[in-house]
Amino acid sequence: MATISNSSTDNTSVSVLMINAQGIMLSVQGNDYFLSYNRIPWMKDATISSVLNVRMSGREAIEWPELDVDLELESLKHPERYPLIMKRNPLDYIA
Repeated sequence: MATISNSSTDNTSVSVLMINAQGIMLSVQGNDYFLSYNRIPWMKDATISSVLNVRMSGREAIEWPELDVDLELESLKHPERYPLIMKRNPLDYIA
């Protein structure tokens, strides 16, 4: 299993600890979280450099600016409270 490490111990920061075939392990403000590609499928095909480019977005969220993805810290702490729901807009369909 290959892993990528970009770790930090700063309690106000976020870093990628590992990327593997199942998901991404993050350290956020001193707590570690595993993000399965089942929960964040849009990250599965992202480049490693884009995944490593993660930062805090205020005090309560993290963001991947290159991927236009942001997650609230509460969704990392309590993923069961944040089911993935994709709402379609009629303009999303091409006839």
